[in-house]
Amino acid sequence: MSLDVLVTGAGGQLALCIKELYEENNDGIKFYFATKSDLDITLKKDIVSFLKEQNFQYCINCAAYTDVDGAEDNPETAFLINAKSVGYLAEACNENEVILIQISTDYVFDGTKKEPYTIQDEPSPINVYGTSKLEGEHIIKKIMQQFYIIRASWLYSDQGKNFLKTIIRKVQRNENLSIIDSQSGSPTSCYDLAKFIYFIITTPNLGYGLYHFGTKNKANWFEFAKHIASHFSDYDPSKLQPVSSFQSRAQRPVNSVLCIKETEKKYGLIDIWEKSVSKVVNKVLSK
Repeated sequence: MSLDVLVTGAGGQLALCIKELYEENNDGIKFYFATKSDLDITLKKDIVSFLKEQNFQYCINCAAYTDVDGAEDNPETAFLINAKSVGYLAEACNENEVILIQISTDYVFDGTKKEPYTIQDEPSPINVYGTSKLEGEHIIKKIMQQFYIIRASWLYSDQGKNFLKTIIRKVQRNENLSIIDSQSGSPTSCYDLAKFIYFIITTPNLGYGLYHFGTKNKANWFEFAKHIASHFSDYDPSKLQPVSSFQSRAQRPVNSVLCIKETEKKYGLIDIWEKSVSKVVNKVLSK
């Protein structure tokens, strides 16, 4: 196997995890990690010339506007990066026979369903971020046939800014924490998602289209935080308390758990969220 793979948004946590795991591999896959200064996906002409000059077989789009509250104040920026620019990428990939792997979100759903959301469920986002990501999905489907859209939820790692690192920092400072317990999702390690993406690239005839990726069970944010804090024996667990609501600019779905049964049929390496969280917490602490 000999493949050239472009990874956009190289400074983000998912791209950094892909780089850590697979920049060196034995499968003949050469990754090109493009930061915003290397390739600004909001500039159509740059994308067109970049892909025309190279010979990529895959493009993993890790570039995204992910500030959920910030998107409410900056909808134009959110739609530019999460939708319009995705269209630029899709067009350029289509013209150059590059397979696009797009990362989407659980926030395309409104959260009113009691059960996990399947790929057959109709999306209905309730915030700007989710709406912009869903628009990106629609654009890809309209332009391309050879694509993978992966919806993932509550991403965390030892890289960049995320909920897990924030909780670790506050626990290490011995702070009192009030964490919401009224929203359910699937905490998902970027390392686990990176492994699934690598599986897609290295598995012929997997089947293009939409995939849901996450963990085998669900949690609320309080349970997520409590498990993180449990790794710190000197932290008093009574300092961590659940609350039913918190102030935020963006409305968030009460339930955004993704059904991953169809993904599991093709990819059997999905773990429970607690195990993956523990791996990443220990990774942070070993630094």
